[in-house]
Amino acid sequence: MTSDRNAIQTFWGIIALLFTASAVVTIVWCTSMSAMEEMPMPGGWGMSMTWMPMTGQSWFDATAFFLAMWDVMMLAMMIPCLVPMLLRYRQAVHKTSARRLGWLTALVGLGYFLVWTIIGLIVFPLGVGLNAILMQHKELSLIVPFATGILVLAVGSLQFTNWKLQQLTCCRELPFRGQTAPDDACTAWKHGLHLGIQCSRCSAGLMSILLVVGMMNLFGMAIVTVVITFERLAPASKWVTGTIGAMGIGAGFFLIAQAAGIF
Repeated sequence: MTSDRNAIQTFWGIIALLFTASAVVTIVWCTSMSAMEEMPMPGGWGMSMTWMPMTGQSWFDATAFFLAMWDVMMLAMMIPCLVPMLLRYRQAVHKTSARRLGWLTALVGLGYFLVWTIIGLIVFPLGVGLNAILMQHKELSLIVPFATGILVLAVGSLQFTNWKLQQLTCCRELPFRGQTAPDDACTAWKHGLHLGIQCSRCSAGLMSILLVVGMMNLFGMAIVTVVITFERLAPASKWVTGTIGAMGIGAGFFLIAQAAGIF
């Protein structure tokens, strides 16, 4: 009993440390990036320096720096909704020794965040390529504010689809719910990968909003984090997704109207 209590205290201590450290580093990075002037573009928006290598920086260094920012940001954003899944896994292998359970839990977490790292590896060249096209064909940048509004509107509409509800249900009813899980490293690793894939699919729309609004936007990041966590943990799935969808549709129409000069 004492070892179980110590194990859960250690678990919560590590979670608190990781979340606090990643949140602080994210805030520092975002603050430093926001201090750098954005490149003014036709259409009244600014291109973030996130997608441009610094002077004298190789593409390898730029990618490594982006991935470091991305991974720390993902830690801060996804830990709140990952914790219940880790607790469920720990309950499923509760007969394992406390020391082994800690390593298995860490392996699940590593598998989960590896998926987000791979997504970051895909996002960075896409972002760099898109911004390079916009810089070469600046007439295209005129439609960016409209495209942003349309994307937000589309994501809001996606919240009302059966596909979204299905993804959210899959996140809530992942393996080992009320079951016993094998206590081997292979199962833990595969479970972490499965969690990451399912979570990224469920969060894809909301994360895409963050990417177009501004990845280094602290306010936007906080809003998306709260929304992702709330819809994942709140009991009434359809009501929650619908409310978030309505807010997204409203924000999308507002951005389109703003781009058209109505506001």
